[in-house]
Amino acid sequence: MSIIIDNETKTIVQGITGRNASLHTKFMLEYGTKIAGGVTPGKGGQEVEGVRVYDTIHQCMEEHPDAAVSSIWVPPRFAKDAILEAVDAGIKTVIVITECIPIHDMLYARQKAKEKGVVVIGGNTPGVISPGKALVGMLPRITFKPGRIGTVARSGAVTYYLANSLNLAGFGESTSVGLGGDPILGANYEDILRLFENDPGTDAVVMAGEIGGVYEELAAPFIEHMSKPVIAYITGKAAPQGKRLGHAGAIIEGNMGTAKSKIEALQKHGAILAETLSEIPVLIKRALEGRTKHEKA
Repeated sequence: MSIIIDNETKTIVQGITGRNASLHTKFMLEYGTKIAGGVTPGKGGQEVEGVRVYDTIHQCMEEHPDAAVSSIWVPPRFAKDAILEAVDAGIKTVIVITECIPIHDMLYARQKAKEKGVVVIGGNTPGVISPGKALVGMLPRITFKPGRIGTVARSGAVTYYLANSLNLAGFGESTSVGLGGDPILGANYEDILRLFENDPGTDAVVMAGEIGGVYEELAAPFIEHMSKPVIAYITGKAAPQGKRLGHAGAIIEGNMGTAKSKIEALQKHGAILAETLSEIPVLIKRALEGRTKHEKA
């Protein structure tokens, strides 16, 4: 099993004729992702890598009503409209690759999606991959291997390193989710933790956070109610106040969003904290062995 996408999921690429979108459409198809169609207003009837382009997502859905996921690659000023169009068309999950989306645009789009029960991942997400099944986004496919450990992180680079650490230790990933680096996100850590908790193909979850924002603190209480071990890793411990680390959202403001506050909240609610990436597989093995002994007892 996996979450969000699998080998049967049909997806749409919004902004498919753009340079990055067309390149990664090729990579997604090569990986086995089922792409129902692409959307670029004014370019309907064209093809990208053999994928038909439509003027609107509604036109695409008329011919592919079973499409459940859309990835958005349009420029920031068009992202809100693209998300709203996908939501209105009946898409269930929207994966927003676009970065630097205006804050008020994302707040509005997120609320409308929530009202319709649509999951929005991003903006500024590297994507989602269920290894061996499907890839939506720009995650490097060579980095991931099929397995039973779920991962969720804001940073694309950290997502790659998590997978590499797991793979070297003989583990693999059920699904890896990049939440995104923009200040305002759609799905948060708790949303993804809930999906992993209910996924029979996931045995444990690795949750990687970073300085800035309060998404990790908000998710921490849910960990207490999970039956699966959660290993947490926080980057940016040495960053001074006001220092930005790569992402628009990775900045400490006042006493909120510090590595210390996140670590304390996660530990308080039962997460297992890793000091280094290489320590994560050791903690997973220990946690799974402990759970097995407890179940036998």
